[in-house]
Amino acid sequence: KMASFEDLCRRDDIDGSHNVYENPLVKRYASKEMSFVWSPLKKFRTWRLLWIALATAEKELGLDISSEQIEELKSQIDNIDWEYAAEKEKEFRHDVMGHVHAFGKVCPKSMPIIHLGATSCFVGDNTDLIQIRDSLHLICRKMIKLLQIMKGFAEKYKDLPTLGFTHYQPAQLTTVGKRCTLWMQDFVMDYQNLEHFLGNLPMRGVKGTTGTQATFLQLFEGNHAKVKELNKKVCSLMGFEKFIHVSGQTYPRKIDYQVLTVLSAISQSAYKMCGDIRLLANLKEIEEPFSKTQIGSSAMAYKRNPMRCERACSLARYVMNLPSMAAPT
Repeated sequence: KMASFEDLCRRDDIDGSHNVYENPLVKRYASKEMSFVWSPLKKFRTWRLLWIALATAEKELGLDISSEQIEELKSQIDNIDWEYAAEKEKEFRHDVMGHVHAFGKVCPKSMPIIHLGATSCFVGDNTDLIQIRDSLHLICRKMIKLLQIMKGFAEKYKDLPTLGFTHYQPAQLTTVGKRCTLWMQDFVMDYQNLEHFLGNLPMRGVKGTTGTQATFLQLFEGNHAKVKELNKKVCSLMGFEKFIHVSGQTYPRKIDYQVLTVLSAISQSAYKMCGDIRLLANLKEIEEPFSKTQIGSSAMAYKRNPMRCERACSLARYVMNLPSMAAPT
């Protein structure tokens, strides 16, 4: 018997590789490089880098840690048993301890010194800041590339006259290249803001459970100088010149708001540029590329919709509003 339409609508037991929700922000719009920065592999590999950095610095400052143990950790950094880590996390109901045991499983000699003196936020929060730093560096490179392309466009059309607008009403003449420099100027300001933020981004560092470094002071028998040096060494090994001087358990969530403010500013510039292009496309003054096989509309194949700019504007609106979500924390 052929299934009725109602039966088809009720069916929800379909198996296959496409029956799990995928975030379109990742699947459709994120670059491979950015997806990797926020991937589980990057996250948990960075946890292991932090454990190696911590053990290395503790050894240099006199704790009973051998070179053999450090080398064992280094040799097994990419040997992650994901199933075992998930199993131990389920057992302990603790993600960090799940991965401590997964690392210890392949580094039995080093197990006693993995995460020595640290709290969960040592790996969790420091990794967040490392991922933030790496993703912002990626955005820096992308912005430089964007400005190089825009520079070529501006120079190519610097003498091509076009009608300028004020209040979106016809005004005096300008040039296509000059109009592009207005967009470029916004992005240059954003890039300078981003560079400044990156230059001052601190690492959480080695702070202990409540920011008092109590466990590390105990390990180093009350030697404050060694604990301070431990913090500097770990931050340096992870590529940070600056660190948070005072913290609680976590790094200050003010940093999250500041990051999103920087990204919001870049998005505002993209929204302005792409919005202008969409308006100009309506006037047939400028158009996006249109391939031979492209279909502008399922009902009107001849249409030339500014799809790239529409997508950029949609994503920009999302990012522009993120700072308000971080402000309450």
